Amino acid sequence: MQNLLYLSLLSKNIKIKIYRSIIFPVVLYGNEISSVIMTENHGLKVYEDRALRKIFGRKRDKIVEEWRRLHNEEIYDLCYFPIIFRVTKSRRRWAGHVAGMGDRRGA
Repeated sequence: MQNLLYLSLLSKNIKIKIYRSIIFPVVLYGNEISSVIMTENHGLKVYEDRALRKIFGRKRDKIVEEWRRLHNEEIYDLCYFPIIFRVTKSRRRWAGHVAGMGDRRGA
């Protein structure tokens, strides 16, 4: 599936649709059914950054006149859709709150 993100025949919009419709839900589902620890969380962030770099490609630097990789902040600015890392982090906070309630109240 990741090889589709490398194809130059596909437009950026098609690659984003593939990412949002296939990769994003699968990773979120796999993350919800397992307990996420910090090493898995870091690996998830690295995977997502790599996939987004494949989608958005390189950028021509006007000062040096060379092609360069996009920095993480630039990738996140280009994304108009939620990032997996942030979505899982927000869901984990809610789940931790519910788990901390204990037997006092039902969820």
